[in-house]
Amino acid sequence: MEIGLRLKEAREEKKISLESLQETTKIQKRYLEAIEQGNFHILPGKFYARAFIKEYANAVGLDSTELLEEYKDEIPQTEAESSTQYTQIHRSRKDNNPTKNTAIFSFIPTIIVVLLVIGIVFAAWYFYQQTLSNDSSEPVDTQNDNEVTYNPDENKQDEEQAEDDNSDAGSDETDEENNDSQAEEADQPQPELTVNEKGTGSSPESTLTMENASEQVMAKIETSGESWLEVENGDGESLFSGMFTADDSPLELDLSGAERVWFKVGSAPNLDITIDGVEVNYPVDENDYVLQKLWININKASAQSN
Repeated sequence: MEIGLRLKEAREEKKISLESLQETTKIQKRYLEAIEQGNFHILPGKFYARAFIKEYANAVGLDSTELLEEYKDEIPQTEAESSTQYTQIHRSRKDNNPTKNTAIFSFIPTIIVVLLVIGIVFAAWYFYQQTLSNDSSEPVDTQNDNEVTYNPDENKQDEEQAEDDNSDAGSDETDEENNDSQAEEADQPQPELTVNEKGTGSSPESTLTMENASEQVMAKIETSGESWLEVENGDGESLFSGMFTADDSPLELDLSGAERVWFKVGSAPNLDITIDGVEVNYPVDENDYVLQKLWININKASAQSN
């Protein structure tokens, strides 16, 4: 019996509809039908096959570990592709490094020659200016100590000096105000993310808390590959649902009005999440469990101080 038929029989024995299973596993109905029919090429990617089958098996009461081991020949494998891709990238970097180093070192003699030429030109210009200055100097007339002269330029310079002193005093006051403002900002507590509960099972669901969050909480989500992503606030309102690729990155979500937010990540190694400037580290190793769920509670600093 194929793995898809095995799962379908278990679902029908439990009298679970595809719609109900979709609500439980958060996997779209068309992907559930594809798994039952053995059409794994319809799934978003090969690495989703194992994760989706685990979710399906757990929902209908089957042991996902034994099921995957029994039907491992039917499920698409991705380890060989990942190993080949890493080897190609590693070899490409090694081949390119000597060329880059040779190109860099070839420019060094040229740079040294250019600096020497600039130094010589500057020295020649400096001595030429000194020569002109000495030639243009004129004898200074001696002034009688008893003679009193009026120089309007001196009075003007005194007035400008007084204005500069007043300006410096105003600048000092501004600097003091800026320093006070920076000191107040330093006293404010910084956002901090802590783990309350570490998830378990084949699709772990963990709970974290963001302490001292700012008034305007923003979530930034980035990826260089692709991953299935679902984001909901505490009221169950969907903020994002679908395939998240590098073309969509970065994605910014305003969480200012949410007290908690829910993430479902299909490929944790491919997805980076930052909330209020703090990077979210998955409580469970994302290399062992690519499918992860996170609940994040948001406590704002202003609410805590009140």
